[in-house]
Amino acid sequence: MKIDFSKMYVDDDIRSSVIEVLNSGRYVKGEKLGSFEKEFAKFCGTKHSIGVSSGTSAILLALMAQGIKKGDEVIVPAHTFVATASPILFLGGTPVFADIDENTYTIDPSDIERKITKSTKAIIPVHLYGHPCDMDPINEIAQEKDLAVIEDACQAHGAAYKGKKAGSIGDIGCFSFFPSKNMTVLGEGGIVSTNSDELAKKISMLRDHGRKDKYLHEILGLNLRMDEIHAAIGRESLKHISEWNKKRREVAAQYNRSLDGLDLVIPTEKSWAEHVYHLYVIRVKERDKLAVYLNEKGVSTGVHYPVPLHKQPCMLADVHLPVTERCVEEILSLPMHPQLSREEVEYVCDNIREAL
Repeated sequence: MKIDFSKMYVDDDIRSSVIEVLNSGRYVKGEKLGSFEKEFAKFCGTKHSIGVSSGTSAILLALMAQGIKKGDEVIVPAHTFVATASPILFLGGTPVFADIDENTYTIDPSDIERKITKSTKAIIPVHLYGHPCDMDPINEIAQEKDLAVIEDACQAHGAAYKGKKAGSIGDIGCFSFFPSKNMTVLGEGGIVSTNSDELAKKISMLRDHGRKDKYLHEILGLNLRMDEIHAAIGRESLKHISEWNKKRREVAAQYNRSLDGLDLVIPTEKSWAEHVYHLYVIRVKERDKLAVYLNEKGVSTGVHYPVPLHKQPCMLADVHLPVTERCVEEILSLPMHPQLSREEVEYVCDNIREAL
């Protein structure tokens, strides 16, 4: 049996939506994007959402809107994709790396508090693998210290914290629609969510050369817009995201049952969380040997992320993060997507059981 790590969803409605845009002759700044932004804001539970060119763009624009500049510090986890922190460096700021909670792999609020200095201006909690961060203590710290909270929800479309959707809990939420995500535009795309009228207005301008009118540029901006084809695909994907997340949770529950009792660590879901399992990540000794064995059996796996950000050549930092550094030696992502059958999941688990 060959088990794909992830799989994209394309149906006739998606194909038709693309053809409709092609036939319209309107490829940027049209009604598809405007409709998608309204629909995603409703899904997320925010007043505004602003379509952009990628999840990286979303984080960059959020930092720009918050005025991050040279000399400013932003607290981030080191266990995440590089795009959580790289925009900070592009703006001249400094990412300050905090350790993670060993159960959820998300940023540890107590370590955030230890890392705050007079130069700290923002916190970027990452809802990693689809599990939300513990946002109440993070927001309390931010309010006490007057810091911005920018949620990296790029892996957490539809995840919830105490009933609130990821991306609606901080000042700004950032999402990616990269092809492997829970919800995709089948290419590059992202969105920014916020309840702030002021931030929404500023981000809308920043993504469009800093302008309100065609030839009047009030602030310095960039071209980081989402185009009409990707917005049209996003609208169709949005119709399915709740169903897809439900299926991911069912797959995760089957993994949990089948792997229970083996010499490995299965994912945790906190009582206050609704995990949407962008990735299903186990921890196991001799991770690399297990990955090779599964690959020989036709099972694709991944490691997210083997090199933490504080050890990346482009952003080396002299900091010791014991939980992060221990976890990255053991993490292994198993196949996870809504099209996985019960037989496929059981095949994966049978081979893990045999290998161990």
